[in-house]
Amino acid sequence: MPHVIYRGPVEREPETLNLPVAGAYVPGVVVKKNTTGGVTVAANPTGRLLILGNRRFLGQDITTAYAASETGVQYRAEVDQEYYVQLAAAAYTVGQELTVGAGGVFAAAAEGDIVVATFDEAAARTLTAQGFGDVVIVNSYTKPAAA
Repeated sequence: MPHVIYRGPVEREPETLNLPVAGAYVPGVVVKKNTTGGVTVAANPTGRLLILGNRRFLGQDITTAYAASETGVQYRAEVDQEYYVQLAAAAYTVGQELTVGAGGVFAAAAEGDIVVATFDEAAARTLTAQGFGDVVIVNSYTKPAAA
């Protein structure tokens, strides 16, 4: 299992923010700024998306949750950057379109959902429970009906 949330490209790491988290959040979820100056998990894929990272320089692994009010590291999600994020339990195929689902967890996009990323591993994979997987951020768009 990888030890970091940000996967690349290394020559242009994304900007990070250091803001308090509103709850006990595990790295790899999508968060958004809230009105109190911190971040909460995203309930939808609209607006500025931040991906909660781990404090790798302090030895925090990616499965250790932040405590509520603790200062977290958030990456500003940018197009073509790759992250190791939380995915909902499901079967995923290479290039599959993803949206932000419940609890800030990435999930398969259905018709009419806003697509923000694609599944970016070497082969298809099935997660029987929520877990981590590689994704690449894309220009967001609304998923059209199947042709």
